[in-house]
Amino acid sequence: MGQKLVIVESPAKAKTIGKYLGKNYVVEASMGHVRDLPKSQLGVDIDNNYTPKYITIRGKGELLEKIKKEAKKCDEVYLATDPDREGEAISWHLSKALKLDEKKKCRIEFHEITKSAIKSAIKEPREIDIDLVNAQQARRVLDRLVGYEISPILWKKVKWGLSAGRVQSVALKMICDRERDIEKFIPKEYWTIECNLHKERNKSSFLVKLSSKGKKKIEINSNEESNSIIGEIEKGEFIVKNVKRSQKTKNPLPPFTTSTLQQDAYKKINFSTKRTMSIAQQLYEGVDVKGHGTIGLITYMRTDSVRISKEAQGTAGKFLADRFGEQYIPKVPKEFKSKKNIQDAHEAIRPTNVEITPEVAKESLSNEQYKLYSLIWKRFMASQMSPCVLNITTIEIINGEYGFKATGSAIDFDGFMKVYEYSIEEEKEVVNLPQLEIGEKLIKKSIEGKQHFTQPPARFSEASLVKTLEENGIGRPSTYAPIISTLLERKYIEREKRTLKTTELGFIVNDILSDYFKPIVDVEFTAEMENKLDSVEEGKENWTNVVDEFFSPLKVLIDKAEKEVAKVTIEDKVTDVICEKCGRNMVIKHGRFGDFLACPGYPDCKNTKPIVEEIDVKCPKCGGNILVKKSKKGRKFYGCSNYPNCDFVSWFEPVKDKCALCGSHMVKKYNKVKGNYFECVDADCKNKVYQNDTNSSSDS
Repeated sequence: MGQKLVIVESPAKAKTIGKYLGKNYVVEASMGHVRDLPKSQLGVDIDNNYTPKYITIRGKGELLEKIKKEAKKCDEVYLATDPDREGEAISWHLSKALKLDEKKKCRIEFHEITKSAIKSAIKEPREIDIDLVNAQQARRVLDRLVGYEISPILWKKVKWGLSAGRVQSVALKMICDRERDIEKFIPKEYWTIECNLHKERNKSSFLVKLSSKGKKKIEINSNEESNSIIGEIEKGEFIVKNVKRSQKTKNPLPPFTTSTLQQDAYKKINFSTKRTMSIAQQLYEGVDVKGHGTIGLITYMRTDSVRISKEAQGTAGKFLADRFGEQYIPKVPKEFKSKKNIQDAHEAIRPTNVEITPEVAKESLSNEQYKLYSLIWKRFMASQMSPCVLNITTIEIINGEYGFKATGSAIDFDGFMKVYEYSIEEEKEVVNLPQLEIGEKLIKKSIEGKQHFTQPPARFSEASLVKTLEENGIGRPSTYAPIISTLLERKYIEREKRTLKTTELGFIVNDILSDYFKPIVDVEFTAEMENKLDSVEEGKENWTNVVDEFFSPLKVLIDKAEKEVAKVTIEDKVTDVICEKCGRNMVIKHGRFGDFLACPGYPDCKNTKPIVEEIDVKCPKCGGNILVKKSKKGRKFYGCSNYPNCDFVSWFEPVKDKCALCGSHMVKKYNKVKGNYFECVDADCKNKVYQNDTNSSSDS
């Protein structure tokens, strides 16, 4: 048997697949794309039906020659790139570079990197799907036309190096519009009234809230109103009017799509969208798991489908029945419906082998890989389990003409919550209620009016932005993370705590695009373009017609904008740092490697220096200043200014307070339930002091 060549994108993927296929196969990695449009020019012949001018990517020549030599030695060549539009396009470019017959069945496709999936794919090669390729070509050409035709206008009128992406511009407008809604928001005062009540012979109290007056919902707008109502309530008696007991069935959530994985990873394990996709790629491409060898732990992670194969459902059902009992699996396996207008070529994201539980895989995974795999495994297994059943108790209490309500819940059957618990934000506020009877008189322990103000719309987090983009049909699973990364890298937005905030530069760029290129930032227009790209993939539309329909009217707007957009000057931010060479206040400049301080007297004074951020805490080792620094991956950490003479370093912010139990220094941490707290760094102590606590606790 002659040798066969299999080409994938990454070395990790090549390593995993190579172990499955054996000595008759050579597996090479293309390291992603091998051909693309040139960076130095538009690369699209607009006058010749938008013909793209592809060239070998700089630095890929030697690699491509190596792949060509291997191809000549082998009897068969299989292209095993990712199972999506971009993967199909990479295979097409490879076939062109290797001069393979267009009708040759050389493309193999798999959605999980397991031995059985790879062996099956090798037996069923197909031709390259030119409709998929054309859909990707259309996207690439559209993005190039927008980027290379509009970006130069921003360079001339605002600042060199800016970019205007087709999809990123819509996302930027969403963030800008939200920021302006926040700025315009006027808070409105309102009050609520809460009572702590208890039974006559039971001092254990529970909380009820005032909800109505007569038959109308009550609204309290001032302290005076609140005090007046409290005065009336104080005179009356609390009587149980109604007790309603019911059961509520809560169905499990579907398994993850790309979007929901990014959202949950952000909320539950604090991963950025970029970080989530990077770690998911590692889990997909293969990890050496003790006792199982090298295996791709999850299915393909770029998908907007919630579909699950019958085989995967059956395997999960058997595992769950064996571990938890038959009552934990539904009689009929749960079928989840995907949203309309999606690419349903892939399954949802799920573990490839449910027997490899997070606990089994833990010692073979990095901490980040374990956290994400655990999230994926539990969500998938829960999706195949029985609903949980809650006992709901709702009580209505009257005091004269005022009505109060409280709701309590208790789990009757945990169902899918056996493996996948709700997070706090998914739970409705409930209280523990005692057994009450209609007509029963209750005793007031306390009554309080609380002032509130209506809140402005929340800024987008990465999770909520991804959710909004998906809901509006903007972008596709593979684009969410790059959209956010690009906006951050261009400094159109910045992170403030866990939210995304528009910068001055972002507002300027958005205003220009909104004034002169409305289709580019229009949500409906961009969503419709995604639908047209789907139509190209389905073979219903010609890709060049779709591009022309978009670009012809845009060219008119470009010509107009070049004449009419006014020059915008962005003033550098002045700091209180004095230039030691000429005495001027230094300003913040933006460079390719980040922000830095520069003298405004350039070119007479060319003094520059890095921006150093200090915190008001001394180094616990040597007494030096503590500086805020960033790792190579951009993660914030804290180090001593006397480095390398002092090696103090911490991922968490040190605080002034010493540990009351052992005297070691403490660092600031955050807990979703209790908020900020201080923790002792001594591994044997681990004393924790919560912000609202007066005494420390030694829970570890």
